Amino acid sequence: MTGQPVRVVVADDQALVRSGFTMILAASGIDVVGEAGDGEAALAAVRRLRPDVVLMDIRMPGMDGLEATRRLLATGATTTAGEPTRVIILTTFDLDEYVYAALRAGASGFLLKDVTPDHLVHAVRLVRDGDALLAPSITRRLVDRFSSTSGVREDYGALPTLTAREREVLVLLARGLSNAELAAQLQLGEATVKTHVARILAKLQLRDRVQAVIFAYESGLVSPGS
Repeated sequence: MTGQPVRVVVADDQALVRSGFTMILAASGIDVVGEAGDGEAALAAVRRLRPDVVLMDIRMPGMDGLEATRRLLATGATTTAGEPTRVIILTTFDLDEYVYAALRAGASGFLLKDVTPDHLVHAVRLVRDGDALLAPSITRRLVDRFSSTSGVREDYGALPTLTAREREVLVLLARGLSNAELAAQLQLGEATVKTHVARILAKLQLRDRVQAVIFAYESGLVSPGS
């Protein structure tokens, strides 16, 4: 999809916020194809416009952003190019229950609304290209959430299906390494790293790297400080 304009729907109940995000994205060549003021309108916009990325506020009247995200991803929404539509949660609320609920609903990223314009633009492009991200403060809290985890629990039976190399890649991925950093550390080509990551996600039935990080900590494969 390199070279293709990124198509975005912005869902937020505040018109001023929607306008601000739209101006920031448009100034960087990102096409905001639609806006929505609540979850129902967001779902309708996605069905009609088939964007690459949805910027989804959590707290909206009627159907909130979490429920809209669940429904959007459960229906297998796709872009005009046939790729999965991805969701970035944008909110002012840095609260654990929102973080975990959003990520488990299938969101590819979670950013606070005080994100810088450059970081917002980078996040949209990163997620459109199939990656996933978390704000640094969210990543730290995610790690802290699983600080007491020890051992692999029985409900993570898919873990043994990974090869030794795939487990190694998953551990490094959970520590926050990018594909380029993984390639350098493992002395592999980036294309090979991408193949390993894709196989990990397929074997564990995960949507993206964010869910892979959660899996790695919840399963006990990785522990904070290890």
